[in-house]
Parts: sequence; structure tokens; C-alpha cells
Amino acid sequence: MDTDNGKVTNNRPQNSLDTDVDENDQNETNGRGEGLRNGRNRGKESVAYKRKIYLNNKSGGADTQTSVTDSNPRVEAGLEHQTETTASPNLAGSGKRIDAAANVQCGVDRKQEADNLWGILRLLPVDGTTWDTVVRFLCQPTDPALLGVCRVLFGLLMMIDTIEERGMSTADIRFGDPTQCQFPLINLLQPLPLQWMYIVYMALLIASTGIMLGLAYRVCCPVFMCCYWYILLLDKTRWNNHSYLFGIFSLLFTITDANRYWSLDALINPRIRNTHVPKWNYILFRAQASGFLLIKQSSLKNYDQSFCIRENIFLVYFIAGLKKLDLDWVMGYSMMDLSHHWVFTPFKYFLTPTQVDVFIVHLGGLVIDLFVGFLLLHEKLRPVGLLISSTFHLMNSQMFSIGMFPYGMLTMQLIFCNQDLPRRLFSSIPPSLRMFIPDSTADDCLPSYHCVYTKDHIKSDTFVGCSGLDVQLPTSQPNKRHKLVSAFTLGFIAWQCFLPYSHGITKGYNSWTNGMYGYSWDMMVHSWDIQHIRVTFKDKDTNQSGYLDPMVWSHGSGRWSGHVDMIKQYAHCIERNLKAYNINNVELYFDIWRSLNQRFQQRIVDPRVDVLQAEWNPFKTVSWLMPLIVNKTQWRQKMYDLDDSMNQNRTEVNYTTTVFVADFPGLNLENYVHKDFDNTSLHVLEGQVIVERIDIEKNLTLAAGEHTQIPADTYHKVHTVSSIPSSYMYTFVNSSDIKFMERLAKFQDDLAKSDTENKSLVVNQTLEKYSQDPYLPHYKNVLLQAKLVEDGKDKGSLLDSFKSFLYMKYKIFRRSLRLGYGSVYCLVTNSSFYDYLNSTYIKETLKNS
Repeated sequence: MDTDNGKVTNNRPQNSLDTDVDENDQNETNGRGEGLRNGRNRGKESVAYKRKIYLNNKSGGADTQTSVTDSNPRVEAGLEHQTETTASPNLAGSGKRIDAAANVQCGVDRKQEADNLWGILRLLPVDGTTWDTVVRFLCQPTDPALLGVCRVLFGLLMMIDTIEERGMSTADIRFGDPTQCQFPLINLLQPLPLQWMYIVYMALLIASTGIMLGLAYRVCCPVFMCCYWYILLLDKTRWNNHSYLFGIFSLLFTITDANRYWSLDALINPRIRNTHVPKWNYILFRAQASGFLLIKQSSLKNYDQSFCIRENIFLVYFIAGLKKLDLDWVMGYSMMDLSHHWVFTPFKYFLTPTQVDVFIVHLGGLVIDLFVGFLLLHEKLRPVGLLISSTFHLMNSQMFSIGMFPYGMLTMQLIFCNQDLPRRLFSSIPPSLRMFIPDSTADDCLPSYHCVYTKDHIKSDTFVGCSGLDVQLPTSQPNKRHKLVSAFTLGFIAWQCFLPYSHGITKGYNSWTNGMYGYSWDMMVHSWDIQHIRVTFKDKDTNQSGYLDPMVWSHGSGRWSGHVDMIKQYAHCIERNLKAYNINNVELYFDIWRSLNQRFQQRIVDPRVDVLQAEWNPFKTVSWLMPLIVNKTQWRQKMYDLDDSMNQNRTEVNYTTTVFVADFPGLNLENYVHKDFDNTSLHVLEGQVIVERIDIEKNLTLAAGEHTQIPADTYHKVHTVSSIPSSYMYTFVNSSDIKFMERLAKFQDDLAKSDTENKSLVVNQTLEKYSQDPYLPHYKNVLLQAKLVEDGKDKGSLLDSFKSFLYMKYKIFRRSLRLGYGSVYCLVTNSSFYDYLNSTYIKETLKNS
């Protein structure tokens, strides 16, 4: 460091956090903001600094000036200046400032924020190879405003999520029947009795309300997190990526200081009101959504707590983009025919539906997921990123039934903005309308012991707090707590990066797609089509066998059929339920046919294996899982061409269905042709098969290019006898549908003959003519539905649909609260909850009748 004409030249990096300044070098230290600008010419002498702090005198109600003298020569030059602030009494936004220079900047500097993109290339500070530097960066103080607003919105969305997607309104159906099978992550995890399950839901609902209000935040967050994860882990058939993401957010809110702003806790306790939050809070959230821990040189002194949140949000986008590099997604096979949805109407003015599917849905989704996180991180490009991200999530909310996920992402994407954004937005609201809105500024932020301050930010050892009590200033040296949370931050982000690719460890959960479902961020990459499920049981005591309805004990959900771990769980559940039918020693065989991303229908498990005796281990490859036939992937385009050629003359009364099947050598498909399909044929595409006609006990060998007719209302078997997997195609023509549509058309023609004068007479004559037709009620129903649709269009049914939507939501909320209240009431009064349920069911029946 040199001095020239009284000017200080600093040769160290601008982001240095070295605060151990010698007394003789107090003015040659690395100047930060006002400190350097005001004190660069002050010389090398020890000076007693007079600092004035303006505090709100609560007893007098007026602002009084308190003078504090500090003769500490180690305080950096340039901190001698006066500021004047008045504490605000408003909700969770008020607070005292000790001095403008004694506070770090609340929120990241905008110029520094604009350089965030460069931080991706610099994962360590230039002089920050030491752990102490990283800790200081992660524990820098930041503005709590943005984190507080995200907490409010998250709590509100979780209140809605508890009732809808978590299933509080239908918990009696989901958990009320003990014979229905559950699919927990760990078999020891089982549902509580129904009354206690509703108490869990009530705790979840109350806790989410507390999170939103910021009331008893340190109690509500752990309660919400525990209840949420319990319900989520209780049933893997309901797992998805966004439910897992909400669970991660619940953990992050539990460990962060999101109640420092706009919360009732802060209103009640002035010591936490509007205090700084450490930067790692924001980092965790950002990383969960974007995927990288950004440590850049210029922002080392402006660490913010929202960094954790931001980086977690980045992961959602970025890893989802990496997963979409799958060839099926890039080629446009993952989400076919999505272009027919109305949200893509603007694109269809200049693109064909197929082009919309490929270029907009698939390639556009890939580009958005890969790069929108980077746009959100960059200050100048952030408006573009917010526009793209918001449009993306709003479109998803209309196309898919995915609960609060689109709105949750719309909320949490705000975490990428500057931390003082809520203050700037609230300041634009007229004072007369700020009833429940804090009106404090960033300069009102109070220090927090959760943060690490540099010595040039501290002007005295104590300051007078809002309540008039002496409060110890936070340390300028990282302690064990700071180091622990910093290690957790880095470890958590590393874990979230590793987890989506951990399928090499959890081999037992791998099927045709790698990795346990729910946290891999492979959203919409894989589409499944279930063609056929057959569950066969064999009583080993009587040697009798039979078939079971595959959905009878699974709440009507077939998701279990795509995952070997759940197939194993379902088999043991069936075994328990069969004991009620005096079948105590049983074998179970599953024949499940599924298609992945428009491929051939094929088996997912070996139908010759007794699943009850089959080995399954979460860390071992499943031996009875049938591999995906990938060498026939190139047939997908041929399948579309064949389907088009078979249906090129399709009309409203000509319904033809095609099914493409592939099977392994030595196995056979037993199939039944329904009596309505009296024009069914089988075409062999590849390999060689033997068609066994069970009705006439005759076999027919077919090679590639040959076909045969299959009569209706008969069973047959297709044996694969070639050395390679066979592939063949069924074509079904539903004669019953054709006849129905023809009769319906004739019925409509007869009704159309009536004119305005004798319309009633002709209608009565037509109804009398068709009185013996068994399909007459169906004709009436079809015409009634068509009339309702037309009436809705004529009357502008958008408003009516919205009213109906609100009424439906109201009924769901009312039912959830009624049953939740009943569970608590019956517990307190020691009355029967099932009697309460029965009375509720009677009221619902009478009201709906």
C-alpha cells in the first residue's frame, strides 16, 4: 500500500475481508463505501470519534439525541458522520439504526448483483481459499424484507396445499378404510387412526397459518415440516417433484430467519424486528431452484441469507434442464399432442401442431430450464427471466393438475430480486392504505448476532436498542455457530446436486428410469401408458388360482405398477387382505404392460416370478425387472405412420384403435378380445410368433409381415418363438360404438325434421318411435350434454364457471375444516369420531339430494 499526495492506494483485492488492521495502518485499510470516501485523507493518528445516534424516546414520545464517545483507534477512518432516524411503530417493519456506516448495506449492491453471472466461474474468492473467508461471506448481513414476503406467500400457499393436494378434504376416504394399501417409504411408517390423521392435518393447517402470519414462527415451522414430511412419506403413489420441493422449502424456512420482517413475532418482540439476516438464507433458496453456490469477489462483503433460497431454486430449473437432455425429450416423444391445449393457440398461427410439440413444448422447455436460472441471477437480464419464468408457470397451471407448484414457483422466484424490493414496492402505496404494511426503510435494519460484521461496520461495543435496553453488538469474528451453518449450507447444496444422480446407490428403486421418483427433477421427461395389468393369485393349500382386480386395494391408482418397490409392497398388502377370505398361503404373479414415451407396450416385471418370494433390496439391482426394449426405439415413427395408414379414412362413426406390443422370447401374452370388437386383426412387425386360438384349439405361426383375424369374445395367446424380441400390432374396430353413433345420427335427423309450428308433436312421435331402443337414454344424455355446452357458450359461461369453481373450493375448505374440527372436538369430549363422521355423511347426502 502506498500513499501519494495524501491519497491512499490499496493494492489488495477489493473484496478482502481482512479486518485485523494495525493501529498504525488504520487509514490505509481497504476502504468500503462511505468509510473510504470519507476517511482516505485522515492520516495515521488515533482519533476519538464523536458519533451521534438518534433514538426514539418512548417515555417522552419525541426524538432525543444521545451522544456516544468512542476513542477506539481501531475503528476505521471515515465513520465519523451523523445520521438521524426515527423508529417506525408499524408491523414488523420498524427498527433503530445505530449509524449509517455502522450498518452493512441491506441487500446486495445492484452493480454487484449485475455481476452475479461471473460468480459461476469463480467458486472461490481470489484470496478466500481459507475457510474463514467463506464463513464471512456466507454470514454477511442482508435485508430481511424479501425473505419475509416470501414467507408470507409460502405460508398462504401451504394453507391451500394442505386442504387440496395433501388431501385433508378426502383424508377419510384415503385413510378410513384399513384394507386399502399404503405405499410408505419405510414399511414401519404407517397411518395413524383416522381421527389422529385429521389432528395431524389440523396441526399442518395451523402451522402453515402461523408461518404466513409470522406468529410463533420457531414453533410453527418445525411442526409444519414434521407433519408435511410424515404425510408425504406415507404414500409414494402421491410423490412428485414439487411436493418434495415444498418439503425442502419447509426445512429451509425452519432454519432461516424469515420472521424478521412483516411478522407478528417481530411486532411482539422488538429485538428481532427488522434485524439483518445472514446471506446463507437467500443462498439456500436460490440454490434449490437454480443449482449453484455463487461466491463472487465483489459480493463477499454483502452476504445475504436469501442466497441459500436462491441457489436451491436454481437447482430446480437447472437440473430439470439437464434431465431434459434425454434423447426422448429432445426428439419430442415425452409429451405428445400437448399442442392441442388452448395455451398454445398463439403459436399455431405460424406453426403446425407437430412443430409446436417439438419446438415449443420440448425444445423450448429444455432451453427455459437450462438458462432461466442464469437470467434470474443477472441483474440486467432478470426482468426477461422473470417474464419467461412467470409465463412458463402460468401455462403449466392451466395445462396440468399440479396443485400449488406453479404459484409456489411464481412466489419463490422473487427471491432472485434485490432484497429491498418489498420496501420499494410498499413505499409506493399511499400511507393511508398501509394498514398492515411495514413502512421502514433499509437503513432501519438492526444488527443480528446471526451475522458476521466487519470491524469497519461496528462503531461501539453496545448500542441502545428499540426497547431502551443495552444490546450486545454481534461479533466481527466467526464463532462456532457461524462455521456450523456455513458448513451446512455448502453441504446441503452439494447434497441436493448429488441426490438427483444417486441412482447408482439406490438401485432397488430403478426401473426403466433411473433414480427414485420425486426428487430427481425429471419433470415430465417420462410419460407412461398402462395397457394391461393382470394379478394372478394361487392358493398353495388348495392349488386353486384366480384373478384379482388390480386396483381393488390401491385407491384406484395404478401408479404402483411402474415401480418395483411398490409392486412388492402391494403384493404383501394383497396377501394380508386375502387372509380375510381364508386364503392364508398364497402366491402372487403380476403381468404388467406399460409403454414409456410412445414405445411398444411391454412387460415391466417377469410374470413367472412369485413377487411375495422375490428378493428386493433398495441397494441391489432387481433381478425380476424386465429391461426396456431399446433396440426397437426407432420403430416409433413407423408406428405413427402405421397408425395413420390404418385410420386415414376415420370418421365420426369409424373408430379404429391400434396397440403396438413387444415381448421377450419364451414368453406369451394371453389376451381377451371384447365382444364389441368384432373386427380385430394381429399384424407381426418383427420376429416370429405362434398365435394359440384357445376357442378352437388351433395354433398359427406368423412371421414378420403376416397377419391374422382374431374373433370377438374369445381368448388367445401370442407366444414369442424367435430368438429376438417380437413386435406386433393389434387393430381393433369397435362395432358397438359404430352402431351407436349411426343410430344417434338417425335419431338426430328425425328430431331435426320438426319445425317451429309442430315441434312438440314431432318430438313426441320420435320418442315414441325409439321407445323400444335400449340406447334411447344414452341418446338423450348425449344431446343434453351438447345442449348444455352450447348454452354455456351462448351465455358467456366464463363467469358462471368461475362462480362454480369458487363454490367448489368453498365446499372443499368447509368439509376439511368441519372434519378437522370434529377430530379435535371428539378428542376433547371423549366422544366417537366415527359417529361424528356418520352424521356428517348424512348431512352431505341430504344436502346433495
